[in-house]
Amino acid sequence: MASTLHASTFVPPGFVVDRVDRDDALVFITVHSESDNSPCPACRTRSRRIHSRYSRRLADLPLSGRPVRLFVIARRFWCDKVLCSRRIFTERFDNDGLAPWARRTGRLDLIVHHLGLVLGGRPAADFARRLQIPVSNDTMLRVVRRKGSPRMVPPTIIGIDDWAWRRNQRYGTLICDLERRKTIALLPDREPATAQAWLAEQPQIGIVARDRGGGYGVAAAKALPAATQVADRWHLMENASTAFLDAVRKSMRSIRTALGAATIDPDLLTAAERLQYEGYLRREDANSAILALAKEGSPIMEIVRRTGHSRGLVRKILRGQRSDIFRLRESSLELYLPWLDAQWEAGHRNGARLWRKLKEQGFRGCLRVVSEWAARRRRADKVNGDILRRAPSARTIARLLTIGRDGLSKAETVTVAAIERGVPLLVEARETIGAFQAMIRKKALADLEPWLERAQSSLVASFAQGVLKDRAAISAAIALPWSNGQTEGQITKLKLVKRQMYGRGKIDLLQARVIGAE
Repeated sequence: MASTLHASTFVPPGFVVDRVDRDDALVFITVHSESDNSPCPACRTRSRRIHSRYSRRLADLPLSGRPVRLFVIARRFWCDKVLCSRRIFTERFDNDGLAPWARRTGRLDLIVHHLGLVLGGRPAADFARRLQIPVSNDTMLRVVRRKGSPRMVPPTIIGIDDWAWRRNQRYGTLICDLERRKTIALLPDREPATAQAWLAEQPQIGIVARDRGGGYGVAAAKALPAATQVADRWHLMENASTAFLDAVRKSMRSIRTALGAATIDPDLLTAAERLQYEGYLRREDANSAILALAKEGSPIMEIVRRTGHSRGLVRKILRGQRSDIFRLRESSLELYLPWLDAQWEAGHRNGARLWRKLKEQGFRGCLRVVSEWAARRRRADKVNGDILRRAPSARTIARLLTIGRDGLSKAETVTVAAIERGVPLLVEARETIGAFQAMIRKKALADLEPWLERAQSSLVASFAQGVLKDRAAISAAIALPWSNGQTEGQITKLKLVKRQMYGRGKIDLLQARVIGAE
């Protein structure tokens, strides 16, 4: 059955159209309320006695590609209640349709709000202009701030982690409801006292998933002593890998001896490698002085005062983590070394020509990298064919020791075999870390106690001590399904929102956009 399309269908509900005008740029619609009375905002008594009328001008949704302006004929009423403090009041409409003092209808304000949530200020204003909704970028942000964020449902299982206002300088805290998978609060810093104050207001929380940092653990223990803390499994896996890398760095002297690279011939080094080697010799002098002071029984702060080095550097030296000769990062030529060796043996020894061929294979390094490699090989050939043997970096050795044997080349297999034969303690550390990661994957809580006994006498004893101190949270991470992965995902979303605003959004605007968008 066909229905007639009236002009009143284009205006908010509760209004009657009196007149429609238009020009090339705008559509003007004059309306009045279909109700003959209105409630007093003070006493809520309805009145029909009209005092006067006036006109309100509002923006509404566009019509046929033209912006719409509503002229609302509003009325003033007398309040008939004797004891009411208001004698005259202005007609009130539905707040969802037309709020007091509003310059836009409710349905238009809703679209402006959602555009501001999704796009921010200037991008949302540009997009709104294409939709024939001329709203400035400042208005977009004002609407988002005014709407704020919805009232949260009291959570029982949360994840808490920090996020960077400005990396290495200023941080905030994000709290996520893990059951509903949404952000519920942003805190302006990551101080334990701030997190503790927020947690103390939520006594119903029973589980707190957090990272391995101690600040949030202390805050949760003080504010919610009965809550179960859960360590993040991803951070546990990452901490275990870092512990093995530290063990490799501590063992670099033994590794170089096992590989026959303990002695470096400066005549076979390129200019860049000679600079690194000279820096290594200077570092060795500083290392020897600090180790000698430590052997005499000097505390770390005394060593810092006498040597002028930072406390972190002194700790690193005492832990044996500052002994690499050459750079730690992997060379860009690493994947192409077998091909280069074959070309060299075939008599192709021009560095520029080898570099051009490598470029055809996808090599993205510069000519100098290949030229230095060719110069080193050429010098080695002149010294009785004794090719300079360099120990790979600690990170490369850690990777070679942990990947499957099927993924190694012949040369890499020989290197790994030499390390395993010459440094058995490193093999034990690798097996210990592998057992810990397998325990996390399989959720084998019964294996935690035997693993701690085994790990405390290995090269990863410091990592085992950290696990021992945080045993309750790690046990919960193994036994319970909760972890901080959802929180990390919400932080990624927060970073996107923050970068859309060029990092200039304040905490209220970030919270409105991240939480209000839910």
